[in-house]
Amino acid sequence: MGLTAGTPLQTDPIFAYNFTITLIDTSSTWAVVKSIAFALAADIVLGGFTECTGLEMSMEVEEIKEGGLNGTLLKFPKAVKWSNITLKKGVGAGQSLWNWHYDFVEGKGKRRDGIIVLQNDLHIPSNIWYFRRGLPVRYTGPTLNAGQSNVAIEAIEISHEGIYQVPYVGYAAAAASFGISKAVTLSQR
Repeated sequence: MGLTAGTPLQTDPIFAYNFTITLIDTSSTWAVVKSIAFALAADIVLGGFTECTGLEMSMEVEEIKEGGLNGTLLKFPKAVKWSNITLKKGVGAGQSLWNWHYDFVEGKGKRRDGIIVLQNDLHIPSNIWYFRRGLPVRYTGPTLNAGQSNVAIEAIEISHEGIYQVPYVGYAAAAASFGISKAVTLSQR
């Protein structure tokens, strides 16, 4: 059964804890396309990060006073600025974040593109952000404290050359959600 006019779509906000992240070699356009395609598959896990911040962009505004109109201030868009993205994850056996950052220290680092996928409660992609040519500008190791039993967390801060949202993913997720919930409802009868 397909979507028809008047079919209710999920309008509740998506929980912020259902997300995956993948970092890919910038030199491979095919890898980006493949990663986005894999991200659209609900059962593919792309990353184990616990927190992602910095999905922000802002626009500078140029203000011009118009002659003869003392109360008017015209505003025009200028450059767009993107915030750095910070990714945090529990420290494991691997050293991939450290190695990526340290490769730049040694002069042999490679930029990476990134794909951040927010999923709905059925783990179907709801929103996908893509950032270009990520450059690790800060690595933060875990805070170690023998008096606490916290998980050791490492972080990487990534400067990039633009973040974009992949269009129409939310509509596909809503349609897939509707189809899955309908199938579950029908199979329970």
